[in-house]
Amino acid sequence: MAGALAGGTYGMLRTPQYSATSYVVVVPTEKSDPAAALGFATAYGRVASQVALIGDAPVWAGVPARTLRESVQTATSPDAPMISVTATSDRASTAVSMADGVARALVLNGSQLQGSTKVRVLQFSRAVEPTGPVTPSAGLSALVGGCAGGLLGGLGLLVRPKPRHGEFHANVPGPATSAPPQSQAQSLPQSETV
Repeated sequence: MAGALAGGTYGMLRTPQYSATSYVVVVPTEKSDPAAALGFATAYGRVASQVALIGDAPVWAGVPARTLRESVQTATSPDAPMISVTATSDRASTAVSMADGVARALVLNGSQLQGSTKVRVLQFSRAVEPTGPVTPSAGLSALVGGCAGGLLGGLGLLVRPKPRHGEFHANVPGPATSAPPQSQAQSLPQSETV
């Protein structure tokens, strides 16, 4: 019960978080091969936060550089030269601005280096404003807290020491002994004489 109460309280007091994702694609120029684009997409994905901080992404997003560094994550695919830029914030519009700002910084940096890298960095899709938070609701938090409290309570019952005073021991009877065999003479009916 305490777990459900704690989980519900956490769910109600925690600020909802919103997440928005923007996509950037790296394409080879006519002087490059597709494998190079895949390699550069991976490289850009790894350095996206530094590129964004050096560029104007904090200005475009309207947030401090520290918030941008802590709230934006990038991911790349081993199969496609695509970079996803995901931003999380307590306001949906800020999450969109941060994701699009970092993507824009990557595109701008890629355009400046296109002559030497022989790949083009293009914005594939802009971030869409999320319709709901990505954090769990108060009801779900209460449910998870209740389950965790029940699990911990059950584990506590399993590991608690057993009481020592007033122990009850059942008396178990000893092995049964068999009666000595009766002689056959006693078992035969005797005739009566009159």
